Amino acid sequence: MTDIIRLTAAETAEKIASGELTAVEVTEAHLARIEAVDEKVHAFLHVDREGALAQARAVDEKRERGEKLGPLAGVPLALKDIFTTEGVPTTVGSKVLEGWIPPYDATLTKRLKAADVVILGKTNMDEFAMGSSTENSAYGPTGNPWDLTRIPGGSGGGSSAALASFQAPLAIGTDTGGSIRQPAAVTGTVGVKPTYGAVSRYGMVAFSSSLDQGGPCARTVLDAALLHEVIAGHDPLDSTSIDEPVPPVVEAARNGSVEGMRVGVVKQFRGEGYQAGVVQRFDEAVELLKELGAEIVELDCPSFDLALSAYYLIAPSECSSNLARFDGLRYGLRAGDDGSRSAEEVTSLTREEGFGAEVKRRIMLGTYALSSGYYDAYYGSAQKVRTLIKQDFDKAFEQVDVIVSPTTPTTAFAIGERADDPMAMYLADLCTIPTNLAGNAAMSLPCGLAPEDNLPVGLQIIAPVMKDDRLYKVGAAVEAAFVEKWGHPLLEEAPSL
Repeated sequence: MTDIIRLTAAETAEKIASGELTAVEVTEAHLARIEAVDEKVHAFLHVDREGALAQARAVDEKRERGEKLGPLAGVPLALKDIFTTEGVPTTVGSKVLEGWIPPYDATLTKRLKAADVVILGKTNMDEFAMGSSTENSAYGPTGNPWDLTRIPGGSGGGSSAALASFQAPLAIGTDTGGSIRQPAAVTGTVGVKPTYGAVSRYGMVAFSSSLDQGGPCARTVLDAALLHEVIAGHDPLDSTSIDEPVPPVVEAARNGSVEGMRVGVVKQFRGEGYQAGVVQRFDEAVELLKELGAEIVELDCPSFDLALSAYYLIAPSECSSNLARFDGLRYGLRAGDDGSRSAEEVTSLTREEGFGAEVKRRIMLGTYALSSGYYDAYYGSAQKVRTLIKQDFDKAFEQVDVIVSPTTPTTAFAIGERADDPMAMYLADLCTIPTNLAGNAAMSLPCGLAPEDNLPVGLQIIAPVMKDDRLYKVGAAVEAAFVEKWGHPLLEEAPSL
């Protein structure tokens, strides 16, 4: 079992296709791992044991019939509990949807099933994807497998923790302000935010519609590319979906190189608040890029300093609109409906009981920012800053092919350390938010351990819109060089559970 769960997704798929392993054997090994360690990690909110084994048996039957299997057929995956799954609970980490069984699959879920990926279950997350630590889940926090007293990132901490604890070789996350990349950074895994609109949002419960983006999570760059290719592509059910071919991400991951590329380093992505060990590992990564043949270009993007403020007006404003549908009348939790109360009272009681503190905070902030007399001063101004950020990126990409930065200013902090300090929590997304506001593609991959606490550090790579393949080209080159020099931080020094 230990050998099976430590295989990469690509290796697992090859062994299933060749008949060396069956999909059922692989699935059972991961289900056994979940049973052994998830009580401590709490990566999963729901494990669909029967459904996963049924999918695995179907893959084995296909192989026995001589049918050609896809590149990820039979490989297990942990799905963030924000995508609807027919017949399987979808809670979005909230009490307001506790026990809700969707009657349909999200487009992303359909594409996973069509590719014969085995969905093990749904992973824990900050409620409605609002958070940077997975502490805002109504069902309790997830631990970081490197140190269970620390956060695994957020909002998709369940997905990143499932990867780092070898409960699944693949996972899906969503990224509104960094919720794929920040968890990847603090758990020593790989996470990609594709170009906005490159992966369908149909069936993904909305937090902030102009920012939300689903994407792949894995332990290697190639595995992330293989998963990216499965889930990406135009979807007529999603009005924001881009009708363009998926960039050649797998080819890029198999042919990683930075020779002759111009790599930008933004001066705004360092300074006060950055942990010394994070900066040290980032500087080493930049030197490594030079050694690999890249030209390093210093960039000045002044509007990036305003990104955090703009984000925390735009995202709450959109969330206050999107979450209005959770009224206790249509689906999910209904509180106080004893026949004596009006619909308005039932809605109020349902929201009081069903939403957590962070969700309420953002709804109130967003409603205020959109209210009469304040719209132009707050929301309108934030949208102007968003335009400036996009313009700064456009200017930068006239000079460079990709931009690199630390993914997060610090390594994983202790559970509870920032629970009563929302501003300190929000600063975890300092480096990731500008990309969401501009709609660009970005990746986080491991670049070693911080010397002061021996915890993972992430390197962020940012590419222009629909140039996602550049992430994989650079990421694969960096990953290979890191492994050759220092070994893979997760695969070589994986924490013991």
